[in-house]
Amino acid sequence: MSSDFSRSLSLLRQEKGASQRAVAKDLGISQALLSHYENGIREPGLAFVIKACDYYNVSADFLLGRTLTRDGTTIGAEELYDYSAEKDNVLHGSIMATLSKKLLVNSISVLFDLLGKVGKRDAIRAASDYLGTAVYKLFRHLYRADVTQNEDFFSVPSAQFGAGVPDADMICSEVDYVEALALHAKEKGSFPAMNHDALSKNYPGPYQSLLQIIHNTGERINRGMNFRRTDRK
Repeated sequence: MSSDFSRSLSLLRQEKGASQRAVAKDLGISQALLSHYENGIREPGLAFVIKACDYYNVSADFLLGRTLTRDGTTIGAEELYDYSAEKDNVLHGSIMATLSKKLLVNSISVLFDLLGKVGKRDAIRAASDYLGTAVYKLFRHLYRADVTQNEDFFSVPSAQFGAGVPDADMICSEVDYVEALALHAKEKGSFPAMNHDALSKNYPGPYQSLLQIIHNTGERINRGMNFRRTDRK
């Protein structure tokens, strides 16, 4: 069974805010066995997988890392149209990584194609800066997680990175992006068609990925906001 299963099992429990002891009791197994499942030391049988899916209200595909949505309605990684396929950009060893990459690559392709049709260079530059900094942050966090690495590899000092300088850069880039689009609307007022029918027609492959990003992100944000509201009561 893939390592995505053990990670998902552990993350779902943490999200629920429950201890291993409590969840193990609810699932009818020992805490030690649940710990082994969550750490990938042992593999559970089908009966446990079904019970865990019911307990966390997720699909088996989600628990196994085969899809990014809990109800399992999204298409699999191998079915997604991939703009980068010709570059042989296949990520080995993780279905979740491959699926996430395809969703993002396809969605960004649609975004920049639309920006290219808008033709506002400042907006394109700001979007590129924003996304570039996001990738920079995620990679640097991954890089520095290995404490044996030397951060001299990066020109931004470690203290400044830790203090949130990249976050400030992303905020400034977003401001530039919004202002550039507003200026375009004022000067020209024309944008490419972005309704569902137009996007489906113009981007028959990658548009499904953009839809999935919009759906996943909306669900995650709303879930977080609902949790905060409940926590205040």
